[in-house]
Amino acid sequence: MSHGIHLRAVPYDHPDALKLDAQVQLEYQARYDGEGDATFLDPAMFAPPAGLYLLAYDAADTPVASGGWRAQDHNDEGYSDGDAEVKRMYVVPGARGKGLARRILAELEADATAAGRRRMVLETGDQQPEAIALYLSSGYATSAKFGYYRHYDSSLCMAKPLPSPDAPAGT
Repeated sequence: MSHGIHLRAVPYDHPDALKLDAQVQLEYQARYDGEGDATFLDPAMFAPPAGLYLLAYDAADTPVASGGWRAQDHNDEGYSDGDAEVKRMYVVPGARGKGLARRILAELEADATAAGRRRMVLETGDQQPEAIALYLSSGYATSAKFGYYRHYDSSLCMAKPLPSPDAPAGT
């Protein structure tokens, strides 16, 4: 499935993270009539223990996928206390279909749970059917809209409760 792939926690402004972020912005622009994601993201938002940014590297140590979470609490964009927001999930075209996004998402959920977050939330768009399918198959359900794009018709928000960090495995 993901033979030779290893995950590495990096700062959001790491050169490899910036490279993949530029690629995902191009993909957003292609799917959304020239619009990239304008959500403000500061590298400090992904600094542990209030966040995490992961890159997946292939056997040649080339970055092939990314994803992160940042802590969110109740605010005027519709978040709830204890939220962990998934951001910048991306897999380069040549590495798709190998389970990398699912692997990164599982790591992000585990880390957010360990940090005491109670719910994983995300915004995606209606022109990203692969992402929607991944999240639905990973236990996410559509939720009330939140975040930067909450007033956009093309925005789709999803959420998944996280287990208590001290709950027995499998609950």
